[in-house]
Amino acid sequence: MIVALIIICEVGFWVLLAGGLSLRYLAKMPRAGAAVLLLEPVLELVLLVATAIDLKNGAQADWKHGLAAVYIGYSVGLGHSTVKWIDQRFAHRFAGGPPPVLPPKYGMARTLHEWKTAGKWILAACVAMGLLQAAVWYVGDSGDTSTLHGWQTKMLYVIGINVIIALSYTIWPKQPKGGAGSRDHDRDDERSTRPFEKL
Repeated sequence: MIVALIIICEVGFWVLLAGGLSLRYLAKMPRAGAAVLLLEPVLELVLLVATAIDLKNGAQADWKHGLAAVYIGYSVGLGHSTVKWIDQRFAHRFAGGPPPVLPPKYGMARTLHEWKTAGKWILAACVAMGLLQAAVWYVGDSGDTSTLHGWQTKMLYVIGINVIIALSYTIWPKQPKGGAGSRDHDRDDERSTRPFEKL
């Protein structure tokens, strides 16, 4: 049941996203589009409640419950960015909006971008770990929670990998070939991202 519900939530996410953006840009109904997009978190809430009920009814905690926690964590940490990324491209393609803003390529601007991205993945992993720990406490001594602990370990790997990537850009900031004009590139990148700074 949990796997099926995860699939339903994922399909529902894209259906609501397509519907919300279509109302906003194609039907020229921005308020209705925003209302549809605001329904996205309801999917994660339904999944969370269903997972808790499944465990309460005596289901053995296994990889499906861990996957549900990870899915919710991803939605919390990166869901907004995913919607924003698609929104920019949808607006450009169908509503004459400006071209999508690409991430900065060089220097400090790129380093900051990498840390922001790492922060979102870390938030996603921490939310997942918190939900997994709540499930461990919920199950208590009445069942095997080793699978849930295994998912927590995977989330630690996610955090570590993202920190390493961001640190690599901090220690060895990417520079344009030849080095000359790197400051100009950074300034251009910073100017290009200001109108669409991530919330």
